[in-house]
Amino acid sequence: MSARLPAVFLGHGNPMNALGENAWTRAWAVLGAALAPRPRAVLAISAHWYISGTAVTAMAAPRTIHDFGGFPRELFAMRYPAPGDPALAARAAALLAPLRVRADQSWGLDHGTWSVLCHVFPRADIPVVQLSIDAAQPPAVHHELGTRLRPLREEGVLIVGSGDVVHNLEAYAWGGRPAQPYDWATRFERAVRERLIAGDHATLIDYPAMGDDALLSVPTPEHYLPLLYVLGASVPGEFVTFPTEGIDGGSVSMLAVRFG
Repeated sequence: MSARLPAVFLGHGNPMNALGENAWTRAWAVLGAALAPRPRAVLAISAHWYISGTAVTAMAAPRTIHDFGGFPRELFAMRYPAPGDPALAARAAALLAPLRVRADQSWGLDHGTWSVLCHVFPRADIPVVQLSIDAAQPPAVHHELGTRLRPLREEGVLIVGSGDVVHNLEAYAWGGRPAQPYDWATRFERAVRERLIAGDHATLIDYPAMGDDALLSVPTPEHYLPLLYVLGASVPGEFVTFPTEGIDGGSVSMLAVRFG
């Protein structure tokens, strides 16, 4: 049996983090450099593949998807040419059975995945497979799917969820304007941290019950749900750490969560 790799959630924030160097991108780089053993592959669950049904990228060479607009040409020119891993795609689908998982040949790696992995594994030499998030399923189902994927951690696979614990773009300070974190954003991020440390999965799954702070911090679920996959993939009682933190633009959490 291989050594168990961590399960990691990364707050990816603004796509421009792919081009920049800051406290968050440096923390991602440190995380990748310190991993031992080195992963044989990555299974990524990104907020930006939020569709009807469950699918997994099954191609040998996934394309780099620029799924955004209004950013500099340099960002659109970026490529993250990591190979795919059709065998891992099939293994993930088998673990999720009897759920029907479509073997996808058209998606690729969206910016939720490559904008962080370009810092974690800058050589793009580790195969990457993406798993979609089924928009029709409630949070408890996504957590359960994470538990089914847990065995991959002992098979040399790094499970990475990419989203943002707090993600309210209506309140975001665009254009580089400095912004103090909103009180509700800070409170909700702190509440999530406390429940992660306590191992309180039930509250994190039923996050709308956490009140108005949750409603403002998670107006739509797609950026929060990757955390539930990582939470599900954690081992009961496993030590949790936070490689980086902070609120960007007042309303986007950059919190990273590492189990193991």
